Amino acid sequence: MEGKVYTGDDYKTKFNPRDYLKTYYAFDSGTVAENEILKFLLNNLFETFSPGGVGGDILIDVGTGPTIYQLLSACEAFREIIVSDYSDLNLREVDKWLKKEPGAYDWSPAVQYVCELEGDRSKWQEKEARLQRTVTRLLTCDVNQPRPLGSAQVPAADCVLTLLALECACRDVDAYRAAIRSLVGLLKPGGHLVTSVALHLQNYMVGPSKFSGLPLEKETVEKALQEAGCQVLKSQYRPINYSEAYCINEGHYFVVARKGPGA
Repeated sequence: MEGKVYTGDDYKTKFNPRDYLKTYYAFDSGTVAENEILKFLLNNLFETFSPGGVGGDILIDVGTGPTIYQLLSACEAFREIIVSDYSDLNLREVDKWLKKEPGAYDWSPAVQYVCELEGDRSKWQEKEARLQRTVTRLLTCDVNQPRPLGSAQVPAADCVLTLLALECACRDVDAYRAAIRSLVGLLKPGGHLVTSVALHLQNYMVGPSKFSGLPLEKETVEKALQEAGCQVLKSQYRPINYSEAYCINEGHYFVVARKGPGA
């Protein structure tokens, strides 16, 4: 994994959505490590957004990338989902799937897995249709800005979701803490921030391109949430890593936190 390491604006030109999906989200046909991480995330999201769990009117997904797996359980718990990403290419990839355009990525194995968690694998097409109805807006975001969604007029959210994004976008721990504060600022009082982090991330490959990562620890994640006025309600750590040829990290950490009244 030698060579130039990309970061920042490079995501707009060097990050190939299809290479990323092929490497990390092939699911049943992919490598064992990547499949286990995806299942870890899907299981935690299912538990988080199950009836009686986190829900409401509006969920904002920050750092969506070219993926929709993270929204499969959430679409049952929210009236409206807003997705956002730094890269227009990623948003275009999501839009292709939402509009069922030719050549859209096939998420059906992941959709079927989530439907099986919910009790009926055969309803996967209904699930896809529901998610396609529930996503109402695709916005550009930059988590390194005080207003991560820029000038977009967005109502305060019941939940902000950000998976495997901030450790790729933030250059240092101070920037990470600032990003968490900005995302908490998008929430209603009592709203939830749901995040998952690839811990100790050094770098990761997208096709032939290597992108930098911010090595975060569990304690750093929790402290950033607490300093932003959130109470950690649930956390789960798994010592699972990506395939070394693709990514250097040590474990995954999934956290659900709630915004306090004074935040």
